[in-house]
Amino acid sequence: MNGGAAEAALLTEMKRLAPPTVRLGCRMIGPNDEALLLPDEVAAITSRQPAARRASGTARSLVRCLLALEDAEAPIGRSPAGAPLWPRGFVGSLAHDAEMAVAAIARSVHVPSLGIDVEPAEPLPDDIAALVLTSGDVLSGVEARFATRVLYSAKEAAYKAAYPLDGEVLGYEHINVDLARREAVTAGGRRMRLSFCTLPRVVVLAAAVNG
Repeated sequence: MNGGAAEAALLTEMKRLAPPTVRLGCRMIGPNDEALLLPDEVAAITSRQPAARRASGTARSLVRCLLALEDAEAPIGRSPAGAPLWPRGFVGSLAHDAEMAVAAIARSVHVPSLGIDVEPAEPLPDDIAALVLTSGDVLSGVEARFATRVLYSAKEAAYKAAYPLDGEVLGYEHINVDLARREAVTAGGRRMRLSFCTLPRVVVLAAAVNG
């Protein structure tokens, strides 16, 4: 599947994950996408690894395209903690794997916070699954071969949604995920709705229930 077809196939599935008030997008990472970073973004991206800078360029360019649909524009910098900085009145999240970047944005009047994650549609290695899975997690409702991969992605997305609201650094053990009920809850009681797809890639969107 070429890049355009891969993007179209994933976007079709992603559009099922959220209401129209949340804008979602995906884009294949290109060989020179570090050139898409704006000057303020370049200054904020501390990684010297070419692959990381390329992925950041893809993701931030994608976010700016989504913001333009809402008549907004701004460079997407980073906070001292490494979280993306959003224009006033907006919330959002971005992520990438080795090949694809994804992003979600919304006006803050519609949702308090968002988190998104993308992973390859492959089983999660057992050693990583052992670190992620806790006794409070529920994996039913997902095809078995993808269950721990979706769980991992759900905890990543939930953390991204929770951190801007609570400012707490969380480990996997601090987030309980119920895939059957499509929800995640942090140790501090922050609750998030989850939606996800498993093909052609695993993408999980987390939306905070209240601010």
